[in-house]
This record gives sequence, structure tokens and C-alpha cells, in this order.
Amino acid sequence: MIAPNTSMTPTPGTPSLGMAPTIEVRAATAQDLGQVIAIDTEVTGIEKVDYWYELFHRYGSRTLKQRSFLVAADGAEIVGFIIGEVRDWEFGSPPCGWVFGLSVKPSSRLSGVATLMLDSICAGFARSGVKKVRTLLARDNGLVMSFFRSQGMVAAPVIALERDL
Repeated sequence: MIAPNTSMTPTPGTPSLGMAPTIEVRAATAQDLGQVIAIDTEVTGIEKVDYWYELFHRYGSRTLKQRSFLVAADGAEIVGFIIGEVRDWEFGSPPCGWVFGLSVKPSSRLSGVATLMLDSICAGFARSGVKKVRTLLARDNGLVMSFFRSQGMVAAPVIALERDL
């Protein structure tokens, strides 16, 4: 489900809110991984090199109809990433898109990068025939919750449960 290259430029005469002149959303490449890892490390405070290489192997290293690993690039600089897939019939629901990774470099936030990436991955989900997109997030993550709510996302008809092992 590789999304076509998508880009955005500020509308003439409007403030750019710090937005780079052109952001391109495209499929991630192996050469992007160092910058993806750096963004994730900056945001989470934990460097997870093996995790990112495994994710790239599963989601970004080959063209897969139902999986996407996209990056937002400002020229050679990666300023964000989004990862998701179409899951079929899990939890008793018809196929739907799931976003399970989304991050924007803190210095590039509030410029529309996350919205552009979400729109790109959702366009790919729609081309795959699904009608809904879902995500999970920590209930105390107000920043990410605010973003997804601003994009029209509401509580889903599923509840996540867990137990200690």
C-alpha cells in the first residue's frame, strides 16, 4: 500500500507556521532509517535501533499492498514518519486501516506534517478498499490524542485490555 508521493507548500499570503517550503511524503528507504531512529530517540528518549530495522524489514523494504512505512522529507531531511497496515477481521471488525507509528521531529511540529502523513496513509488505506482507520495510544498522551481528535478520530467500538505476565 505504498502511497504516491505527496507534497505540500504553504498557500501564498498565509503564514507558514514554520512549515518548510516543501514537504514530500514518500515510501521510506533504508537510507532514511538513521534519521527515523534519531526522531524516535529524540521523542521517546530511547534508542531502538534493532526495532527500527526489523520494522523496516516488515513494512518498508518491499512493496506490500496492505502495509506502509512512509516518511515526510524536507529535501534530504526526514522530519516525520508514519507506519500502518490494513488488518482483516481482527476483533470481529471488517478490514480497516491501523496506524501504529506516527512521529514528527519536534522542531517541525505545528506545520501540517502529521496531517499530510495521515492523509497520505489514509489515501492508501482507501485504495485498499477499507472505510475506517484506527489507532491506539496511551490515554495520558495528550499531545497525540489532541492531534488524532483534530483529525476527526473518535473512540472506536473496541476496548484494549491487558494483564501483567
